[in-house]
Amino acid sequence: MKEKITSGQNKRVKQWRALTSKKGRKATRSYLLEGWHLVQEALKAQLPLTAIMGTAEQLDAHTASFPANVDVFELTDSIAKTLGDTSTPQGIFATAPMPDDTAVDPATATGTWLFLDQVQDPGNIGTMVRTADAAGLTGVVLGQGSASRFLPKVLRSMQGSQFHIQLVEGDLHEWITAFTQRQLPVYGTNLDPQAKDYRDIDALQAGAIVMGNEGNGMAPDLQQLTTRNLYIPIKGQAESLNVAVAAGIVMFRLVG
Repeated sequence: MKEKITSGQNKRVKQWRALTSKKGRKATRSYLLEGWHLVQEALKAQLPLTAIMGTAEQLDAHTASFPANVDVFELTDSIAKTLGDTSTPQGIFATAPMPDDTAVDPATATGTWLFLDQVQDPGNIGTMVRTADAAGLTGVVLGQGSASRFLPKVLRSMQGSQFHIQLVEGDLHEWITAFTQRQLPVYGTNLDPQAKDYRDIDALQAGAIVMGNEGNGMAPDLQQLTTRNLYIPIKGQAESLNVAVAAGIVMFRLVG
């Protein structure tokens, strides 16, 4: 079905605009994808999109890729601009149901994972999710205090990698404990007296790596739960590495 919407006061338009807020997403249990790249990646991953919206130009260019069972809405250019979070929106969007995080149980989760503790910068989160995808990790858990994976900037920064690996929001205390109780190693990234050079650790077949907040690092209570904390030797005079850069170094070294 294809419906044309010409009024910015249309009920559907108001609901779509609201998806940029946590309250709006919670009310409908859905979120908004912006731009053809994200929409296309969602379609490739067979995500059950609930609607695709776009200008006449964008719909004409991409309709052949749409599944037959999804509702399609044609928007005026002015309405499309009000939905976009970017300064120059492409004019194509989609809505998708928010996944059920409880469907992934830390007590039975397998493979290699990246845990993010209070990481708040959308660019850093996106880079780490893409790197986890590239390095072959199973999934990423965004702990409490981390930016939501449904924020428009985070969604764009992940560039579709969120559809290739498992991505959940959860309590890292529960996840770390569940892994270590099953003898799955969980390596923190923190310089302490017992920390070990990341190059001296065997590759992970299953387990997790924890990356901490950009300014404060890992929370002290989480540091006490890990199997071991690791550090990256710095040869120059820089005080520290960007968290996403550090995550990339450790992931590609430790994931077997």
